[in-house]
Amino acid sequence: MTDSKLEVLTPTNCQMIFIDQQPQMAFGVQSIDRQVLKNNTVALAKAAKVFNIPTIITTVETESFSGHTYPELLDVFPEHDILERTSMNSWDDQKVRDALAKNGKKKIVVSGLWTEVCNNSFSLCAMLEGDYEIYMVADASGGTTKEAHDFAMQRMIQAGVIPVTWQQVMLEWQRDWARKETYNAVMDIVKEHSGAYGMGVDYAYTMVHKSPSREQGRHNTLAPVPANK
Repeated sequence: MTDSKLEVLTPTNCQMIFIDQQPQMAFGVQSIDRQVLKNNTVALAKAAKVFNIPTIITTVETESFSGHTYPELLDVFPEHDILERTSMNSWDDQKVRDALAKNGKKKIVVSGLWTEVCNNSFSLCAMLEGDYEIYMVADASGGTTKEAHDFAMQRMIQAGVIPVTWQQVMLEWQRDWARKETYNAVMDIVKEHSGAYGMGVDYAYTMVHKSPSREQGRHNTLAPVPANK
């Protein structure tokens, strides 16, 4: 019998959940730079949209404590319902369990805050009670300390959770650069969110392939004026 965890992620075999990507939760994150965290989370969301991955957004105590989900993330999915909870464990909320079941995919890609609480409890319960496979996006999640994040990841890995990173997930979905229907959209995400790799792509497009620069405006370049001796 084939181990299903050996299967690569594809656009048709998984679903995505964002758990509590809210400002008050992010304020407590110390395991990763918070701007990097938001960059990675939004990039992952854009990739999920490009590949039509069924996606759930769930929040906790929005009005009383945690604040509203990053607008950059919500703008990726403007028509999505937001599943509000009181429980720290998303699995405890029937709406979340129903949404997961409706999507009909046993592989769940998870991005959430905090790793040691909301991600950990959801993952263990979804595996135990729902027979789901969990792919934890380590760099689109964060804990209250580096140790909290790292040991939560270790605990989940020991239980069978598969650790991944956002760019790894996106490129696993793309798989082949010959898939032109998603190529340009993936490269747009890379250029905007992938740091030095994205800068390198911009450089290659403009300097090697002589494509126009991707900024929206049109700028005149004034010739240099030599210094007077």
